[in-house]
Amino acid sequence: MEVLPSIWFIAIAVLWTGYLFLEGFDLGVGMLMKLFARSDRERRVLLNTVGPVWDGNEVWLLTAGGATFAAFPHWYASLFSALYLPLTLVLLGLIFRAVAFEYRGKINTDRWRNAWDWAIVLGSFVAAFGIGAALALSTTGLPLNANGDRVGGPFAWFTPYALLGGLAVVGFALVHALAFLMIKTDGEIRHRARAWLTRWLPLGLVPIAAWVVAVQLLHGKWFSWVLTVLAVAAAVAAWLLARRQAEGKAFLSLGIFLAAGTSAIFSAVYPVVLPSTLDPAFNLTVANASSSDYTLGLMTVVACIGLPLVIAYQAWTYWVFRRRISAAHIPDSHTVLPAVVRKVLKGQS
Repeated sequence: MEVLPSIWFIAIAVLWTGYLFLEGFDLGVGMLMKLFARSDRERRVLLNTVGPVWDGNEVWLLTAGGATFAAFPHWYASLFSALYLPLTLVLLGLIFRAVAFEYRGKINTDRWRNAWDWAIVLGSFVAAFGIGAALALSTTGLPLNANGDRVGGPFAWFTPYALLGGLAVVGFALVHALAFLMIKTDGEIRHRARAWLTRWLPLGLVPIAAWVVAVQLLHGKWFSWVLTVLAVAAAVAAWLLARRQAEGKAFLSLGIFLAAGTSAIFSAVYPVVLPSTLDPAFNLTVANASSSDYTLGLMTVVACIGLPLVIAYQAWTYWVFRRRISAAHIPDSHTVLPAVVRKVLKGQS
């Protein structure tokens, strides 16, 4: 058994789970801007629920990608080169989304806000779908040759598993966002989020449940099947708890569902980090895709120092901004004029 590569495989699985849990609800909130919110004031409530934390949540994506690059350079090279097009779209989606968060409130017109609202919705959807597709293909396989290069055209990655993975993360993000809004808002939005969650949770989790089961049928082991059963139980518990208005427990149950589901997926494919659909002999594993023991050892020391600091900082952020938000907390919209415009107007008066 390769000890350090196995430890870093587990660490990367944990980082992706953390990213899907934290970024999942704020991507979902972004997609709900047009689907769920009924007025500009409600959209501003949704933005304020994730405003203090969304950029911090994206640190987990950067850390997961960086850890993959450093710990498993062959995995990183094969996956990112094979998925160059969808991952570029993910990057563009995240950029448009981030810019929209900052620019939306700069001009007080419906046309301006509507354009940036759609940027948030589409950016969140593209990011969630692309990341889901990439993770699904990393666990079900790509057409890789003996050198780890993709065989086929630029859309060789677009398979039923890629579609399933994309829908899985989109569906989970929407459900997770509704659970987050239950515990983060008050008033009409809170009650509507609970009603939507109890109605749509079973449907929203179907794609991710199908992804978990598909991986088990391909690579499953007895303990990964146990984790799959635990994930199903947690999903049922989340639905029942939401119906009983146990909002915090429902949100926590969705987190257990995600952790058990991702653990089932990664433990099923281990020790393979990227399967080849052309020949199992071309599979990338924790042994043949990893960096040297020296590199992994140094990374372990750095991670043991840095990761607790990141977790502590994010926990502090969530604690500081723990209060519920309602439409009553949102002031009327107004235009913030640039300093140069203010000077001109002042001179004219």
